[in-house]
Amino acid sequence: MIKKIYDKCVQWAGHKYAKPLLAFEAFIESSFFPIPPDVMIIPMVVAKRKEFLRVALIATIFSVLGALFGYLIGYVFFNEIGIKIFEIYGYEDPNFLKEKFSTTGGFFSWLGILVTAGFTPLPFKLLTISSGFIHFNLLFFIIICILTRGSRFLIVSFLTYKFGQKLGPFLEKEGAKWSVILTVIVLIIIAGVYFLIK
Repeated sequence: MIKKIYDKCVQWAGHKYAKPLLAFEAFIESSFFPIPPDVMIIPMVVAKRKEFLRVALIATIFSVLGALFGYLIGYVFFNEIGIKIFEIYGYEDPNFLKEKFSTTGGFFSWLGILVTAGFTPLPFKLLTISSGFIHFNLLFFIIICILTRGSRFLIVSFLTYKFGQKLGPFLEKEGAKWSVILTVIVLIIIAGVYFLIK
């Protein structure tokens, strides 16, 4: 099933309405859809290398909007919709999240989890929904989503622009290592912004 959805997303990348389809896919991926926008970004940039910035921007804007939709689901419709999405991904009891957030250092631990999910293949939609569920600070939520998703999609688009189809095998081998490095850098930046605002 997932393989069929994955293949369909790759096909969308070659469609004449690829950009609106990317916007749609990036939006729903942040709230419930299983396939990340990278699947469309890479073939789209390979086909039109000079548009790598535009492709990254579309993915970022609509991923952040989708994250806000996920936040809304968690904030208002968690029992009706959010918990069902959790169950689809194999998580039966998400109530422990409120307890985790309420402990000492809960804000920063959640900050770290959210940033990591923004960069890595972790299910980002579960974190967007959970952020609404635990009433995580909305301003920081938006900043984190913009920084992490924007950086991720820009890097994928730029690397595809530079290396083309060779990027796929590279991400399979080195993607995890670079995700960790980028996550640490963004965490440091966000922590600095937090203390400046505070």
